[in-house]
Amino acid sequence: MSEVTMYCTRFCPYCISAERLLKAKGVSINKIPVDHDMNMWRKMAELTGRNTVPQIFIADHHVGGYDDLAALERAGELDPLLAPVLSASKA
Repeated sequence: MSEVTMYCTRFCPYCISAERLLKAKGVSINKIPVDHDMNMWRKMAELTGRNTVPQIFIADHHVGGYDDLAALERAGELDPLLAPVLSASKA
């Protein structure tokens, strides 16, 4: 099943903004907190090549962080990426 996964911390304003944008699109998010788990933080960095949060995946596609997500939204490219996720959740 397609899903949205977000590596995040509890109080990161960018994580909160990303979650708000995705929820406004009707998407449920598999949040993976990395605040107090250095092993998970390392795994996130290995998967993404980045050491900042949030790190967002739509299905197997690494979107990047909140700025990347917001840029996709402004360009009109976020909805097509989310379409399989939303249709899978309705099935």
